[in-house]
Amino acid sequence: MRVFTVLGPSQSGKTTLVEAISRLDGRSTTFDVSGTVHLHGFSYLDEPWCAIDVDGGGDNLAYVGPAMAISDAAVVVVPPDPLAAVLCAPYLRLVEEAGIPCFLFINRMDNPNGRIRDIIAALQTYCTNHIALRQVPIREGETIVGAVDLISERAWKYQEGQPSALIELPQSVEDREQEARTELLETLSDFDDNLLEQLIEDKQPPSAEVYDLAAQVLQNHQLIPACLGAASHGNGLTRLMKALRHEAPEFDIAAGRDEAEENARAIAGFADVKKHIGKIVVLRGLGAGVKAHENLGGETVGNLTTLDAKTQISELPAGQIGLAVKSDHLNPGNLYDSASATPLPEWAASHPAAHRQIVSPTHERDDVRLSNALSRLVEIDPGLHLQQDELSGHAILSSQGPQHMRRVTTKLDEDFGIEITADAVETAYRETIRTPVEHRHRHRKQSGGAGQFADVVISVAPMPRGSGFQFEEIVKGGAVPKNYIPSVEHGAKDALAQGPEGFPVVDVKVTLSDGKHHNVDSSDYAFRTAGKNAVREALPQAKPVVLQPVLSAEIHLPSDFVGDLVPTISSLQGQVLGFEGNPNASGWEIFNAQLPAVAEDELHRTLASATRGTGWVKLSFDHYEELRGPLPKSAAREAANAQ
Repeated sequence: MRVFTVLGPSQSGKTTLVEAISRLDGRSTTFDVSGTVHLHGFSYLDEPWCAIDVDGGGDNLAYVGPAMAISDAAVVVVPPDPLAAVLCAPYLRLVEEAGIPCFLFINRMDNPNGRIRDIIAALQTYCTNHIALRQVPIREGETIVGAVDLISERAWKYQEGQPSALIELPQSVEDREQEARTELLETLSDFDDNLLEQLIEDKQPPSAEVYDLAAQVLQNHQLIPACLGAASHGNGLTRLMKALRHEAPEFDIAAGRDEAEENARAIAGFADVKKHIGKIVVLRGLGAGVKAHENLGGETVGNLTTLDAKTQISELPAGQIGLAVKSDHLNPGNLYDSASATPLPEWAASHPAAHRQIVSPTHERDDVRLSNALSRLVEIDPGLHLQQDELSGHAILSSQGPQHMRRVTTKLDEDFGIEITADAVETAYRETIRTPVEHRHRHRKQSGGAGQFADVVISVAPMPRGSGFQFEEIVKGGAVPKNYIPSVEHGAKDALAQGPEGFPVVDVKVTLSDGKHHNVDSSDYAFRTAGKNAVREALPQAKPVVLQPVLSAEIHLPSDFVGDLVPTISSLQGQVLGFEGNPNASGWEIFNAQLPAVAEDELHRTLASATRGTGWVKLSFDHYEELRGPLPKSAAREAANAQ
């Protein structure tokens, strides 16, 4: 089975292309993964094929890596507009990072918004490898009615809904065809000395030799060929499929790109949880393949089916794609042998899941069910990350963006029967003090029988940022017995858990300098209570201040949008640290900044708008700094509730 992934921005016509291709030789079989990835199994020239259609948009990029991992080649569908080239930048970058052979398909050539030359030049900005145009259009006036193949020099006229018709090369396109063909051959000659010699001697190389060389440089990912067409009219489909059939590599090359060991038996690309069925894993066989009810990854595989999820098969040979049902131990993003699992290479991993929300069940009875459901979703969705909020104990679900979170919410409702409420993650404010203060507290309580007595003299003092908490005792003469001193320290920690404004207190040193005890009424509990009350009473006198967390932001974005991001960061009260070209991604910049954590959600919204959905950010905690200005109302409200 031959497998290719179709990528591209939203509204570029990917789905139209895949559906049209899958109908060229008859009916197709489809399987959807979470409504985002669509696998189409079909036959072409009596050979089995599978096209993987990944929805466009930044929220769906997490699925691109696994899709390429189980594919032999990729097709990036491009809008016919030079200004839209930047929307293809994330896909071109991922293709080059994976090192997968790639074709460009410039779609909707029935209604282009620019010259082909300008479209290719705009796309070249985001490709390290050279883009080679493989066809030139045939025009009648302003309308494109066909295309000329630059290797065979055959001209084809488009026919609505039918294969193109072979025609004589029109005189109007001869000069442009010769110019483009010469440019293509000169580009290919960079990879073949024999072709270079023929060109120097002004000889015309045989088409068969040129096709073989084109296949070789494609398989080595040294060149990206570009084809033309209009999927909605059935134009250019046969040329694209023939190129995939003759030039895309066999599956063993894809297995090597995935760094599969000799004993590997399958790649798990995707997984989904279907109502009334359970977990379904998309596998592609490797090596000796996979057999139903035999070990894979250390446990027994359940049933194997074709992409229709109904027709059972006994085995999945190398190169074939199928579904594993009742195999809950298998997870996407892994290479499997009989006994173990190995993660796919780093290029197949998703961008950081930076869109965070606190998730809780609408109905309390679903609390345990939600926890189990979220764990299952994180297993099957490469773009999700689950953690627990340290303060509230609630689940924090991180996704690729708002659309991704909406899909998760819908899936929880439809497939798990759980309604959820998603709220913004509260900013983790802290408090500290500015000046040292000494304070005495006497804890005395008598209620019949043994009483409680403890007297402590403590001082609280500020420490440098990031120092945390430090406790010291300088008691002399046994005023506070040694065995009670740890209780005073524990009491101080209790007090620092919530400062005057309701937030944890950090970067404070507490020193126990004196005190008194009673031989009968003193106890660990009494000194812990005294230590806690002494620190709690001292803090308001030590000029407390609220600290806000500051995040480091590493933003990846196309170079075109860097200028727009500078005022954006400033508007979020952030600081631009600098930016530089990404040495590993042509046409991309790495933009470094710092900004308050309270601006995190606004950054995601603004970044999506400022970069037209192409940019992404990696956030990490950097430091705390004093909050200047009033405390945000939401934070003040949370602090009040905590008190």
